[in-house]
Amino acid sequence: MCSMDKMESGTKTYMSLYPEGSTDGGLRLGNIVPDFKMETTMGDFDSFHEWKSGKWAILFSHPADFTPVCTTEIGRLALKYDKLKEMDCLVATLSVDPVKSHTDWLNDVVAHCENEIEIKFPIIGDSDRSISTKYGMIDPGTSDEQSLPLTIRAVFIINPENKLMLSLNYPACVGRNMDEIVRCVEALQLSYQKSIATPANWPNNHADIPMADGTRSTEFKGSVFLLPTVSEEDAKKSYPNYHSCEVPSKINYLRLVKKEDVEAAA
Repeated sequence: MCSMDKMESGTKTYMSLYPEGSTDGGLRLGNIVPDFKMETTMGDFDSFHEWKSGKWAILFSHPADFTPVCTTEIGRLALKYDKLKEMDCLVATLSVDPVKSHTDWLNDVVAHCENEIEIKFPIIGDSDRSISTKYGMIDPGTSDEQSLPLTIRAVFIINPENKLMLSLNYPACVGRNMDEIVRCVEALQLSYQKSIATPANWPNNHADIPMADGTRSTEFKGSVFLLPTVSEEDAKKSYPNYHSCEVPSKINYLRLVKKEDVEAAA
């Protein structure tokens, strides 16, 4: 059987399209994220890169302490922390408030959450806005003129090589969905290891699909796509039970593989 280790992973294939650094100073997918010193609620660290060394990490910014939406977001993120830890993914959050403000505010966060929680991740104080500026969360050209210079609601998911794999930006008036953030980490980690890509709405995709014999199947719910770069020969050797979705073009590019088959592949 062809070893999946010899196939390019989804991450390596797609990240080859993106440079490790941008030409205009902006932070984009595939770039090495900026390093920085961290003053946090759990102590000071000389390097963000060293703090997360060899691990996945989420950098999660919120506009300000003692604000309603941010209070719920940190509480809901705390509920997902143990799940993310099991996935070997670190979490750090950030705002332009000083660390003392974070520490005082966390009492409100814990009290307000309807579930019993403990904040097990550090919250970074970025009172000089240097980190927020490096990550494009705040505009250095206008922030000094604003009476309320807040960071956007940003999420950066960073791989073990310190490359930016995914970013999400939300306005101050819309809270983030923590289930979606966990889903993104799961999808990115699977693609990081295997030559696959996850469909829309994964893992709730392809719950009922037509088969060549006219019947319908529910067996492919949560399945993933083989990358177009995987040859037919390798696909058949590694995944003999993969399913090709029939389409009018007759092009065989919608090749579904059950997640358990991907995880079991060598």
